[in-house]
Amino acid sequence: MGKAMFYHLTRRPMEDTLVMLLGKAQAAGWRVVVRGASQERMAWLDEKLWLGPEESFLPHGLAGGPQDALQPILLTTDTARPNDATCVMSIDGADIAPEEITSLERACVLFDGNALDALEAARAHWKRLKDAGVQAEYWSEESGAWEKKAET
Repeated sequence: MGKAMFYHLTRRPMEDTLVMLLGKAQAAGWRVVVRGASQERMAWLDEKLWLGPEESFLPHGLAGGPQDALQPILLTTDTARPNDATCVMSIDGADIAPEEITSLERACVLFDGNALDALEAARAHWKRLKDAGVQAEYWSEESGAWEKKAET
């Protein structure tokens, strides 16, 4: 069974933390789905990833193309994992169901701790996963470094 990791963002932009986590997932040999709430936001993220530093480039694709199954990192708003991802990273409140986590190595939920609606949605997501018996960890960067604050 996989583990859900919640990342409470208060200092760095989501895309910076996402790049760090994607690099770790890639180093672990995991295929990843980054799941968002809107096509526009995923297109924005696609552009951000293409414009990053060459030495830390993360091979990825925007879902909907003929090569989706081949992408090591697939950006999507769908719940499908055509690239056989073993890690799902949620941004902007996109859902990861408890049942889905059982078939993953890792699920990551990134949320903006400075936005009340995002904070409330993350708390509800945490509770739902906890109530379903999913192992979860809550990480905060409030002190300036990532610290584990809670786990189930």
